[in-house]
Amino acid sequence: MHPPASIAPDLDAPLILTVAPNGAYKKTSDHPAVPVTPGQLAETARRCLDEGAAILHMHVRKADQSHSLEPEAYLAATRAVRQAVGTELIVQVTTEAAGVYAPDEQVAAVMAVRPEAVSVGLREIALGPQADARVASLFGWLARERVMTQVILYDTVDVERWLAYRRQGAVPEAPWFVLFVLGRYSEGQTSSPADLLPFLGVYDHAYPWAMCAFGRHEHACAAAAAALGGHVRVGFENNLCLRDGSLAPDNAALVRQVAEVATALGRPLATAGQVRERFLAE
Repeated sequence: MHPPASIAPDLDAPLILTVAPNGAYKKTSDHPAVPVTPGQLAETARRCLDEGAAILHMHVRKADQSHSLEPEAYLAATRAVRQAVGTELIVQVTTEAAGVYAPDEQVAAVMAVRPEAVSVGLREIALGPQADARVASLFGWLARERVMTQVILYDTVDVERWLAYRRQGAVPEAPWFVLFVLGRYSEGQTSSPADLLPFLGVYDHAYPWAMCAFGRHEHACAAAAAALGGHVRVGFENNLCLRDGSLAPDNAALVRQVAEVATALGRPLATAGQVRERFLAE
């Protein structure tokens, strides 16, 4: 499927480049440059900012490097990043369950942190007999509190559910930002640029979209998204390889590759200030 003909890609729009440097599962045993402490996250933030990132999609860890949603851990990491880069990066926390947290715990965590930005996996929140009420409560709170929210959608079923919640009024109209995840449930968790087409075919394009991709073809998927007027998230959360298949030295190298694509396409990179103006302006 192809995007609706009436939806013209805005190739002049600044490209919002997000780095996801660690995720819920990667450890330093997977790559020594996976940041797992506040200090390491701060250093990664500085390097990725220098290469063109505007958003840091940040996971925090327990002492054993396992996944955490503890508010104090988020607040400590956010303070470290702010000391390193000030407000030049948007710090986006996550509600990811990672098989550890229940939906109500995920909601409670983000409300306790009250972050500038958050990513929410719709299918993780919309679970159980209270799914619809939980979705309405969380997204209503996010809209009222003006938290920049990225809605994570893993397949076309997720997209259709997101559209249905909006049509029903369970999700209010607000400056949402959606993320299409390519390859999460494919064999071997590998992605292809063609994986974007089903998403774009059912999405209503009411709000900006971005993509992230699993596996060594992350860069090709990122280039396709940039060429189609979308936005991009890259980083060690989903991929450790450069476009030539070799091991990336750090997250900044993956960011640099996308910045080079943006230059080739004539798309300027968005600054954190421009992103705030787009999503958080009164």
